[in-house]
Amino acid sequence: MQTTLKYITAVVITICFFTACQQPGVNSTGSEYMPDMAHSVAYEANYYAYYYHNTWGTEDEYYKMAGPRQPVKGTIARSAAGTGKDNALNYPYADTEEERKRAIAQLIENPYSITDAGLVQGKELYNVMCGICHGEKGDGLGYLVRDDGGKYPAAPANFLLEEHLSASNGRYYHAIMYGKNVMGAYKDKLSFEERWNVIHYIRSLQAKELKLEYNQMSNTLNNVDRPAGEIVSVKIQDGNGDERGHGSEESHAHDHESKEGYRGEDRGQGH
Repeated sequence: MQTTLKYITAVVITICFFTACQQPGVNSTGSEYMPDMAHSVAYEANYYAYYYHNTWGTEDEYYKMAGPRQPVKGTIARSAAGTGKDNALNYPYADTEEERKRAIAQLIENPYSITDAGLVQGKELYNVMCGICHGEKGDGLGYLVRDDGGKYPAAPANFLLEEHLSASNGRYYHAIMYGKNVMGAYKDKLSFEERWNVIHYIRSLQAKELKLEYNQMSNTLNNVDRPAGEIVSVKIQDGNGDERGHGSEESHAHDHESKEGYRGEDRGQGH
């Protein structure tokens, strides 16, 4: 009797094994045994594609689980990096020609003092983001322009021309935020401080062309951007409540004053 029962059980299991999974045919949809083993029922974040094999919840529950979540407390977008109201989300100038002119007239001082570390970062970012078009020397002859007959219908700006030498920092910052002509925006690629360090580095290229100084100890290019001088490490809080090192106490006081808002004073630099 036991032998017969075992035989019958084996036959049933064999039949189930061979009939549980059947390929679909012309007149058959096929069948699957335990489809969850072959088809994942896991949801994909921020993407809704309700799958009929899902058995752990309703369609409404699946929709809710696949939807976006609130970000972790303290999370900020890369483009919003900065302190206080000095970030991309609160940039008070719109992407219009009128607002561009207003930014050029009002954004005079670089809110960060000139530091050697800032120039090193500015150079690295400039060569990656800007130099491919504007040239590593700032002469508008980047390899995307000069090689293979050039890629763009209009030549990029030559920062070594008088027009750009005398331009205010606002002209550069607004272009980084929104782009200009065939140049795209970089506000989502560079943080607040990175944008200003790139501008510092552009100024250093201009100074080099004119055989002037533009570094942590001296600025003979203009009377607007302020060298940090000797670094005295201090701890200050940024807009996120985190401590970070900065320049001398004197230069920090200057930076804090400049960052109270996007204000500009005519310090003798042309617009």
